[in-house]
Amino acid sequence: MDESSLNVVNLRNRFVFFVDILLIITSVLGSYALRLEYTPDFVRFYLQGALWWIGISLVIKPLIYFSFGLYRRLWNYASINELKLIALAVTSASLVVSVVSLTFYGLGLFGPGFSKTALAIDWLLSMLLVGGTRFAMRIIAESASPRGIGKSSKIIVIGAGDAGALVVKEMQKNRQINLEPVGFLDDDPAKQKHSLLGVPVIGTLNDLANALDSRHIDEVIIAIPSAPGRLVRLVADICRLKGVPFRTMPGIYELLGGKVSVSRLREVEITDLLRREPVRIHEELIGQVLHGRRVLVTGAGGSIGRELCRQIARWNASSLILLGHGENSIFEALLELKQDYPNLELIPIIADVRDAVRLRAVFDRYHPEVVFHAAAHKHVPLMQVNVEEAVANNVLGTKNVVDIADMSGVERLVLISTDKAVHPANVYGATKRLAEMVVLDAARRTGKSFSVVRFGNVLGSRGSVVPLFKRMIANGGPLQITHPEMFRFFMTIPEAVHLVLQAAAMGQGGDAFLLNMGDQVSILNLAEDLIRLSGLEPGRDIEIVFTGVRPGEKLREELWEPGKIYDPTGHPDIFRSTSEDNTDSATLQSCLTSLSSLVLASQPDEIVSLLDQVVPGSAIRATPPPVDLTDVV
Repeated sequence: MDESSLNVVNLRNRFVFFVDILLIITSVLGSYALRLEYTPDFVRFYLQGALWWIGISLVIKPLIYFSFGLYRRLWNYASINELKLIALAVTSASLVVSVVSLTFYGLGLFGPGFSKTALAIDWLLSMLLVGGTRFAMRIIAESASPRGIGKSSKIIVIGAGDAGALVVKEMQKNRQINLEPVGFLDDDPAKQKHSLLGVPVIGTLNDLANALDSRHIDEVIIAIPSAPGRLVRLVADICRLKGVPFRTMPGIYELLGGKVSVSRLREVEITDLLRREPVRIHEELIGQVLHGRRVLVTGAGGSIGRELCRQIARWNASSLILLGHGENSIFEALLELKQDYPNLELIPIIADVRDAVRLRAVFDRYHPEVVFHAAAHKHVPLMQVNVEEAVANNVLGTKNVVDIADMSGVERLVLISTDKAVHPANVYGATKRLAEMVVLDAARRTGKSFSVVRFGNVLGSRGSVVPLFKRMIANGGPLQITHPEMFRFFMTIPEAVHLVLQAAAMGQGGDAFLLNMGDQVSILNLAEDLIRLSGLEPGRDIEIVFTGVRPGEKLREELWEPGKIYDPTGHPDIFRSTSEDNTDSATLQSCLTSLSSLVLASQPDEIVSLLDQVVPGSAIRATPPPVDLTDVV
């Protein structure tokens, strides 16, 4: 708030103070007027007491009101919380005034007459006058709020719940944004034919098409953060058919730690169409693991790492260490977190997990208690032609993190893994499976809570298919897909990270958790949805072409290995693998030593052969090599 705004606020609160002085006098006199009929004896019996009471009230009540912050509020935005504050302040002030007044009356200072009943009346009048004055300021402010220039857009809000109410309330309060809510649509039968904030519930979601035609709606807003993808898709399809713009609130996992408001409205994205019903249980376990702890996230500038930092921050960690080798991405993550969590100690560290000496120095200085290891090279075709880097970062880097975490007394470590680690057909998948083996072996040797969380693709991460498709659409096409029968597991980044934190809290040591990714999604359908969300039509505006399966790719990924046992946990979307392959520690360490030597000698063929020997189900050598380097995109 600038200096001029502060001056205005101070001036208004001085005005409120002087009004309170008048109200205090009015309340006392009004109490007598309501309690007693005016008679010639009033002055002789009660005036002295009334004057003493006014004097006591003028000294005590403003002091108590001030102590409760009644002169430091922006009453233009008064809400239920302010009403509670007024009630508490007025009640406290009236109790103190009553005690002092009765004491003075007992000492004979009030004269011959004093009405004790008037004390209760004074409390009621004070509540009405003090509260009414302040809420009148809000009513006047809202009535005088500037209207926007031009005609208001008529809005239908999908969802007459808490989020819908907050969005409508903001539209009504900030009329300059030119959004006029004309109705809610909600499938809850109990809400039909009712009104919320003066806006009627005009039907269910099935009535959307008719409502768009009959009410000449300019825009539809989906205000259900927990809405599943099928609901968002239904609304999007109807609005697209009718030529009506539509926006949505972010999903429930995106709103973690945030708030619902008009400013959070955005265009519907592909992530919204693939939302699942949110399941948020046992959240207290996350708090027990993270609250008051020093937490370190590797790869903190990446898509998963940054979302980990966002969600960890809301659990009141004592400090959050953001470790990554890209200075720009760490800087951007730091700026965002500083703005949203100004009281959280944030420690940005530029370092590479392959540098064991640097990692040890970081751990020795900051003593992290919980570590999330998200740093990894993950681009499948690119790793096929950069085998040494894939191993150095994904395997040897993980070994560095695990070994140093063990030596530094880290209580809990979680490796972010992938479905491509199951029967890996590419270098990336094999290196992630070997990284899992490193973590699980350390857990068995040390007895510490070191665990693995494995899941499929996340929508919108850097280097993933969605940003690539968006770029192709922006360029006018064609949109290139490797194969019409290509399917993948998908999950939104916030949802995946929320489940990672849930799984991390369940880990006892040596656990391999798998997230339920739902059904696999057709990449072709995904591409067509993206084209339509861009306001275009597949095949007409944007051509789709098939380029052939790239080296190391499967038509369908595997999350569940045949023959393995997966036990349910306390969360329906998290399973624990109880039959992971146990590699002898000595054999594993020998393999890692050999890999380190092969990386230094730059011998990719020998590395691939060794990975196929050590990693269960690995078949990298059966994958044809890329024709040339352009095959990696």
